[in-house]
Amino acid sequence: MHDGTNRTPLGLIAGGGQLPALVADSIRHAGREVCCVGIRGSYDPALPGHCDNFSPAGMMRIGRWLRILRRHKVQEAIMVGRVEKQHAHDPFLLLRNLPDLRTLRLWRRRVRHDKRTTTILSALADELASEGIGLIDSTAYITDHLATVGVMGTIEPGPGHAAIIERGWPILLRMIELDVGQALTIQDRDVLAVEATEGTDAMIERTGTYCRSPGWALLKTSSADHDMRSDVPTIGPKTVARVAEAGGRLIAVGADRVIMLDKGAVIEAANRHGIALLGVA
Repeated sequence: MHDGTNRTPLGLIAGGGQLPALVADSIRHAGREVCCVGIRGSYDPALPGHCDNFSPAGMMRIGRWLRILRRHKVQEAIMVGRVEKQHAHDPFLLLRNLPDLRTLRLWRRRVRHDKRTTTILSALADELASEGIGLIDSTAYITDHLATVGVMGTIEPGPGHAAIIERGWPILLRMIELDVGQALTIQDRDVLAVEATEGTDAMIERTGTYCRSPGWALLKTSSADHDMRSDVPTIGPKTVARVAEAGGRLIAVGADRVIMLDKGAVIEAANRHGIALLGVA
């Protein structure tokens, strides 16, 4: 958890899912006001109730983001929440989202020929910094919701799970190094599916479709030098339920590298569904 010594308003640029609300609650618990820019079409309808100030803005309206944050004298910001990666490869993205001039200039200068998450994050961070707003570690206020080393919950891994991790973890790390994805599914020594732009949920569904034999594992993490300002991998209770429904029996995640939404609920779901939940150092 953040030390809480800074009392200036903190900016929150929020996409979809539960994570922005979890972060907002933790920031307020630490004694800071939350000034939130909710990405229109992505943010959860309940999110405004978790923030001190809330304004919606289009995904391609970075100039508006900055005006909102400056109005509230924000000097630091966190960017969290889901924005579908497929949108980056929509040939009509600019037309569909009516970019402002600032976004259009940034797109042409930095992003149009390289739409990787790391490139987009770097460009956004530089744009915020040009207005005196530093983009900080997205986990700074939710460290108690990060995965920890060892078994989390009451379900112990099965006798074959150590071999699965020994086989799958190096492959996963190599995937991450190549910027392919942050998760895979594996059974015995066979990789069943690899996460790419479709996301973890779609990969789990695909695994259940093609693997009728129960007992497979979901492995998910990020690299040791991952930029924690954005795109930190997450799992939630719904992830656990989907794995159980599709026949999985183990979820292994990187300790201090994966956010659990929220941690207590994820562990309870794993116990309830009979899923071994393991943090890997």
